[in-house]
Amino acid sequence: MTNADNGPDNLVLRFLREIDRKVDRLTEEVRDLKSRVTALEGQFAIVAGQLATMSARLERVEQRLERIERRLEFHDASPHEP
Repeated sequence: MTNADNGPDNLVLRFLREIDRKVDRLTEEVRDLKSRVTALEGQFAIVAGQLATMSARLERVEQRLERIERRLEFHDASPHEP
């Protein structure tokens, strides 16, 4: 080995190459995480839509039940009433 092989410039280049590899690896991991977060956001939007749909359906069922109760003249009675 020559002095140039072990010199400060070569050492700096080795460190820079290692840093470059680590940055590349981190870039890939961030890209993967962004992809996964995007997928989760899509799934969350679907669940939120389904929840809104179920809430609307439940509201309609409650309205129908209230109409039925009114037609039958069914009212909540207190436990003390005969």
